[in-house]
Amino acid sequence: MNIVVNQELKAYIDPLTPEEHEALERSILTEGCRDALVLWGDVLVDGHNRYGICQKHGLPFQTVQNTRFKTIEDVHLWMIDQHLGRRSISDFLRGVLALRKKDIVDERRARALAETARPDDGAPFDADTPAAESPAESAAALPPPAPLSSREAIARAARLSSNQVVMIEKIQKQAAPELVAAVKSGVISINTAAAVASLPAEEQVSAANAGKDELRQAAKRVREARRKPREASAESDTADQPAGQQPDAVQMLERRVAELTAENDGLRRQVAELRAQLATAGSP
Repeated sequence: MNIVVNQELKAYIDPLTPEEHEALERSILTEGCRDALVLWGDVLVDGHNRYGICQKHGLPFQTVQNTRFKTIEDVHLWMIDQHLGRRSISDFLRGVLALRKKDIVDERRARALAETARPDDGAPFDADTPAAESPAESAAALPPPAPLSSREAIARAARLSSNQVVMIEKIQKQAAPELVAAVKSGVISINTAAAVASLPAEEQVSAANAGKDELRQAAKRVREARRKPREASAESDTADQPAGQQPDAVQMLERRVAELTAENDGLRRQVAELRAQLATAGSP
């Protein structure tokens, strides 16, 4: 059997850690390769680690063809959905895959809209252009994925919170490779990595090279720097008052109650005076 290992597909999903690979190898040596490798023609789509272990030890394995793949995008989307359905992957990788799926779906929809809007120019038939799918082929194709048009939709697909998705987007856009490697390996949390990603690249690299404790300290410094302007703004509301006379919340409420009570008493007096005047005007 001729199986082609496409390096781009092999690297499309983050590889197993050494510990995970060792556990998989022990399982296959003990129980054999229980799950079939998924192929697209001759190209290996799913089961790269199992294939490598079986080749290394001369173990048998089974294969199955997925005939519903029409394009490499179909393959990518299928791989993403397979991994999003697994419990063992990290929250960070889950968010990365969901964002990757959004990009593919957005590009596919944009192309479909462009093709729909393109007028029929009567161009001659091109033998190199794929023919339209027959009804049977269309029915066998993978169903179009639902659009991920909001962070909430992305979060649902990844089983994360919207805030986690925002942080993962920030890490992808701003984090140095060393910082990304730290969060991927679980050395630091998504929250810590997102905070450190606010720093200049050289500071991120320095903190990542120094290890977990320095990364946490760097994140703490970033959060404290953000907190100071908010505290200064709150303090400015009472800065014009003499020291020791800034009202706290209870004092402000007590003052407001006193003002309303005085206002109520004044209204009662006005009502009593009006009643007296009416009584006087109505007497003979």
